Amino acid sequence: MTIKGLNHITFAVADIDRATEFYTQILGARLLVKGEKAVYMDLAGIWLALNLEPETKAAETYTHIAFSVAEGDLDTYRRRLQERGIELRPDRSRNPREGQSLYFRDPGGHLLELHTKTRTDRVEYYRRTRTDMDFFDGGKEDE
Repeated sequence: MTIKGLNHITFAVADIDRATEFYTQILGARLLVKGEKAVYMDLAGIWLALNLEPETKAAETYTHIAFSVAEGDLDTYRRRLQERGIELRPDRSRNPREGQSLYFRDPGGHLLELHTKTRTDRVEYYRRTRTDMDFFDGGKEDE
């Protein structure tokens, strides 16, 4: 059982259009998916997600770094965290085809996630199920 790599970074933002413009126009991120409340981009090979959270202090909520793990290892990680008294944050409501996650805070208070699916999995799932999002060329991790 081991972390397989960085899965994605998610920033909660109060203005999704402004944040999208910053990451695409200033840092050169490639837009993959844009919805009313979520944006997915590729930034130097990193899956960067923006989630709209206008009614809260964005940095204190859903901003996090996610690591890829095998689905079969998720329960072992859950037990390991619980045995050490680390509180698990409730997962957000999602379809199981989007993958499974564990959310928890490190000792410094940073929100971390262990996630079982890839950016390609998520984009393809949304492409099949979401009519409220716009899709752009690319989206696969090997492109």
